[in-house]
Amino acid sequence: MDRDTFETTIRLFKHRTPFRPFTISLVNGGRVEVDHPDALALREDVGLFAGPGGVPAVFDCEGVTQIIGDLVSPLSSE
Repeated sequence: MDRDTFETTIRLFKHRTPFRPFTISLVNGGRVEVDHPDALALREDVGLFAGPGGVPAVFDCEGVTQIIGDLVSPLSSE
């Protein structure tokens, strides 16, 4: 994934309101399940996610194939 798409897309998912979990799919077949916005940090083309139990996942734009989630806000049933 190119650097601009990587940063822009992850920031959109991280800052949506209300926050909803999303998945970062990696070229090695791994997945990073982002379940909390404060557990994810970005700096240039590198991401760091602190998973449950403090287990870290480090990834960069070249290692990401796609970001899975819905950017559309859920509609209220009221």
